[in-house]
Amino acid sequence: MSSLPRRAKVKVQTVVSKDEFSSLSELSSASEDDKEDSAWEPQKKVPRSRKLPVSKESKPKRAPRVKKNTLRTKDGSEGVAVKEELNSSVPIADVDMEDRKNKLETVQTLKTAKMKRKNSAQSPSARRTKKLKADEETNKASSLESGSNSTETPSTSATWEGGCKKEESEDDFTCSQSPLKKVKTEMCPQGQPVRFPANANNIKEEVEMNWDIVQVLSERTDIELWVCANIIRLFNDDNTIPFIIRYRKELINNLDADSLREVQQTLEELRAVAKKAYNTIQKIKKEGKMSECLLKALLNCKTFEELEHVSAPYKTGSKGTKAQRAKQLGLEGAARTLLENPGDLNLLSYIRPNVKGLSALQDIETGVQHILADMIAKDKDTLDFIRKLCQNRYICIQSSLAKVSSKKVNEKDVDKFLLYQNFSCNIRNIQHHQILAINRGENLKILTVKVNISDGVKNEFCRWCIQNRWRPRGFARPELMKILYNSLDDSFKRLIYPLLCREFRAKLTSDAEKESVMMFGRNLRQLLLTSPVPGRTLMGVDPGYKHGCKLAIISPTSQILHTDVVYLHCGQGFREAEKIKRLLLNFNCSTVVIGNGTACRETEAYFADLIMKNYFAPLDIVYCIVSEAGASVYSVSPEANKEMPGLDPNLRSAVSIARRVQDPLAELVKIEPKHIGVGMYQHDVSQTLLKATLDSVVEECVSFVGVDINICSEVLLRHIAGLNANRAKNIIEWREKNGPFINREQLKKVKGLGPKSFQQCAGFIRVNQDYIRTFCSRQQTESAGEMQGVAVASSAGVEVTNEKQGKKKSKTAVNAVLKPNPLDQTCIHPESYDIAMRFLSFVGGTLCEIGKPEIQQKINSFLDREGIEKTAERLQTTVHTLQVIIDGLSQPESFDFRTDFDKPDFKRSIVCLEDLQVGTVLTGKVENATLFGIFVDIGVGRSGLIPIRNVTEAKLSKTKKRRSLGLGPGERVEVQVLNIDIPRSRITLDLIRVL
Repeated sequence: MSSLPRRAKVKVQTVVSKDEFSSLSELSSASEDDKEDSAWEPQKKVPRSRKLPVSKESKPKRAPRVKKNTLRTKDGSEGVAVKEELNSSVPIADVDMEDRKNKLETVQTLKTAKMKRKNSAQSPSARRTKKLKADEETNKASSLESGSNSTETPSTSATWEGGCKKEESEDDFTCSQSPLKKVKTEMCPQGQPVRFPANANNIKEEVEMNWDIVQVLSERTDIELWVCANIIRLFNDDNTIPFIIRYRKELINNLDADSLREVQQTLEELRAVAKKAYNTIQKIKKEGKMSECLLKALLNCKTFEELEHVSAPYKTGSKGTKAQRAKQLGLEGAARTLLENPGDLNLLSYIRPNVKGLSALQDIETGVQHILADMIAKDKDTLDFIRKLCQNRYICIQSSLAKVSSKKVNEKDVDKFLLYQNFSCNIRNIQHHQILAINRGENLKILTVKVNISDGVKNEFCRWCIQNRWRPRGFARPELMKILYNSLDDSFKRLIYPLLCREFRAKLTSDAEKESVMMFGRNLRQLLLTSPVPGRTLMGVDPGYKHGCKLAIISPTSQILHTDVVYLHCGQGFREAEKIKRLLLNFNCSTVVIGNGTACRETEAYFADLIMKNYFAPLDIVYCIVSEAGASVYSVSPEANKEMPGLDPNLRSAVSIARRVQDPLAELVKIEPKHIGVGMYQHDVSQTLLKATLDSVVEECVSFVGVDINICSEVLLRHIAGLNANRAKNIIEWREKNGPFINREQLKKVKGLGPKSFQQCAGFIRVNQDYIRTFCSRQQTESAGEMQGVAVASSAGVEVTNEKQGKKKSKTAVNAVLKPNPLDQTCIHPESYDIAMRFLSFVGGTLCEIGKPEIQQKINSFLDREGIEKTAERLQTTVHTLQVIIDGLSQPESFDFRTDFDKPDFKRSIVCLEDLQVGTVLTGKVENATLFGIFVDIGVGRSGLIPIRNVTEAKLSKTKKRRSLGLGPGERVEVQVLNIDIPRSRITLDLIRVL
């Protein structure tokens, strides 16, 4: 992408240097004078602020008014300043400048409907900023002048933002961005990322600590500083992960979704630490216990463990530490004198015979020792040294069988932890699943766990303290040096060692939980993206013994054709076979889907036996086994009751089982992700983190697959990026009231769908052109159905004229003639339509050729001549944006990238566990992936385990597309049997290759 013209570039840099990222810091900024005070009250001097916004980040109207006006008036160039904060070279379109100019100079009626809508959207903001109108008038001229240069820079955004409804207030996990709703569509440009100046990565947070959040985030995630800064700004602006991954790839240096999700979780954790530190500071100040040293220590904390260590003595109800009690006796001066001027220290002068704790010299020495130990344990340099020292030394974690086990502990549970009853491992080498297993055993009172730090670490630590950090500044008598030595020993044993143990355990547990959650997310993604099996009539079977096997036959369009119950395992199998054959023949169904729950093995053997006897002739019947995890939960849910009213819940399970093969994504999104059952230790990890991650993975999968806005269900629609349950419901209601959507622009007419929501969801919503052509030709007799000439009349229900949208006025005041846009069936975002049209003119293509082989040939030949980078430069866009456009123009109309992945494994016969022999080579399907191995269904009723050490990179497929580095659910593999343990029903396998 071409760089900025010199004139525009210099102007942008001036804005940044003058007011560095002010839009991201207003809520937390205090006056410069306050920074020198020990009292830490960053919010007191913000004008007209009613209360601290820490707990009210979801209410933009109550935020300080200065902020919005700053964005609108500083340097007179709103667009350029905001854009540069996101490290981009894309300006705001001239329509914004004109709008601002008209608004400042006159209140006359605007000439176009778009400008009317934009003006009405911004007028409430103007009314809230009456106080600064004089400043606006003063800066008006410079605003218009500086804004004139914006048209010289490359632009990848169309001016569709202007006609959008204003975004409604939504909850936001970030701490400082709510007041920016007015300009949200302008703060997510596509631009070539460049490395920031040295001071450009300093993003001010709501709560300012003594550490830079960008720097710490980069260190913890091992991602470049400029990428972390971009990610923070993108998340602050409420961008979703699918949107960032597809349309802002250049700003995040091509990170994948899992890495981006990890950065998001780390960022939230750091903000939670900062928020807790702020609350702790306010609480301690209120109690009158705050000191300059304590404030500094609290602002240095980067983890909850450090914060707990520093703040523990000041908690309500605490007796106070030994050091605090010694300070109350007046011994703090003696401790400081021992370090700064030991020659002047006379401990005998502190003796008070009638005061407890000062009655003897021994008591005074002990008190001084406690104060020194506390000072050492809370010193930042000392803690940094011991942490660095531990990184290079052998630190091990040990677990053993608890001596006094709870009476409630089951003997079988004790046997499960046999491996960990005498376990020891270096904390740098221990595996994540081992940490989770140890933690579970400790929680069940079966195991005791401790961290072992060698004496060598302690000795080197004490030697460093005496020779460097805590060396007295003068000659100290032997008795005083003895007090110092005792202080170091006491500080290490009583304070520092427990702190290090807590930190090590917390870090190991946190990493293990995150990896477990990420593994669950990868497995879930692989399961959701299983290739659909469209165009088949399927029979779903929910197996059972006493209550029979529930049958459901569904059509190729997922409609329920028939439901029934058969009793296959109660001596009536032969008689029921006639009923099953009759149903299969009547509905021409040749595929049976069996749930893997109770009686699955017997039901599979029943169908396999009939197939081997060619009982269902002339039909060639095949069957497959599918996970029924969550089917029973879904069958009794309100969602299932609404979708299948009047149907027995047991029969609903059979319908769900069949639909899981026909379209796995559409069916599995109806079930809460944690019930799908492809995780590891999912009940031992943070449930908040688990839910957030799994919901994010579902949103990612649904968005990347895309939905047809005119036929998709409400359940599927609510998982699209930028949408939620209310917005999805409003879209469905609009569709039912007004007829199908003709193009994406109509989404702006839906109640509650503001410019930000439209920006996030538009690229993932498709409008099928064949469907629209059929609809339009049916509705309008005067039109022949040509795509360029379709006029939509009022009877089609797609015009909005003086129609009320809730409490607001109509979004358009004039009759609009809407036309289908063939680009709406692609993954190209509306902000890039102008670039797509110019690219089409370059290659000599037309809109009618989208998705056809002809356009692909033209694109390939053009790129062979010009090259993609040169073409992107000509179009004044980025290579990533151009690649999305090329993909959108080349892919067929019904393109579904899930077809590249594995389909269900259809079978006709069955193998028994007793038939297996060591060395047998089998084909199977991955059921679940964990951190210690891969579980594979090889068709014998029990899953075999491939130990993780047997899954090497050389055995993984390199030619086929992969969603993650390891194996995941649904993939077909060829394995060899290594060991069979029939009493324990365990099969050990070796991976030969991925099919």
